[in-house]
Amino acid sequence: MIVAEFTFYTNPMSRGQIARWALHEAGADYEQVLVDWADKPADFVAANPMAKVPTIIHHAPGGDRVVTECAAICAYLAAVSPAVDLAPHEDELADYYRWMFFAAGPMESAFSNRSAGWEPDADKQRMFGYGNFDLAVDALETAVAGKAFIAGDRFSAADVYVGSLVDFMMMFQML
Repeated sequence: MIVAEFTFYTNPMSRGQIARWALHEAGADYEQVLVDWADKPADFVAANPMAKVPTIIHHAPGGDRVVTECAAICAYLAAVSPAVDLAPHEDELADYYRWMFFAAGPMESAFSNRSAGWEPDADKQRMFGYGNFDLAVDALETAVAGKAFIAGDRFSAADVYVGSLVDFMMMFQML
């Protein structure tokens, strides 16, 4: 019996599509496990006690490695799949990490808070990593203006993550 290199826990109505795209770009051999919100598999909960999707398990030499959080999954797959060249080159490192983590942190927070109908008061915005939704969107627009890729002159794992967030926000008519 051949075992897939990765186990990919997801739900079609989740951010799992980001991890799926990254798995495909990395050329990864994976087994998909669909997670029902009401009945989560025990092996999934053991791997990720928060029971959040997506979660990947890399069945690597030396033992299984669990990776959660979409940006981390994208960066991890780039790191363990050097042949597909998704990791940053030296001259791309700053933009790669800056914009991947901006999207995963401040932009994701701004999006989630806006979706929940909450914005920080003007006098408290400095306490948040994004200030306010419009400021975060302006920063993202500036980052992508006139560029084909977020970090350098080629496609990378940062494009998977940032592109997925842009797509997600467009789907919710927030961009």
